[in-house]
Amino acid sequence: MTPESKQELGKRGEQVAVTYLEAEGMKVIERNWRCRHGEIDIIAEDGSNLVVVEVKTRSSRSHGSALESVSPAKLARLRMLAAKWLTTRTETYKAVRVDVIALERFAGDFALRHVRGAI
Repeated sequence: MTPESKQELGKRGEQVAVTYLEAEGMKVIERNWRCRHGEIDIIAEDGSNLVVVEVKTRSSRSHGSALESVSPAKLARLRMLAAKWLTTRTETYKAVRVDVIALERFAGDFALRHVRGAI
């Protein structure tokens, strides 16, 4: 059995996050949206709110925890990306929220932490 690549681990983590968000009652409307300024991992609706979700997945803490790896600059960029995404849509939302889902996988299982309104 070969070790899982970073890309494979990231894709599995994003799928775990999508499954979790849907179980929490959110509607995932887009994944991996890209523009020239960056990427949003998951875009979801939580009632009348738009939620932009950054997913960080780690298989060890050698470079810090998954949550610690999301910098204030990254959160600010996500807010800017959310504004750009909204310019491509006709829907309106009551509020826009940036969430972080931090996943750490040890011994095959994922531990999930969801931070709502990370900024």
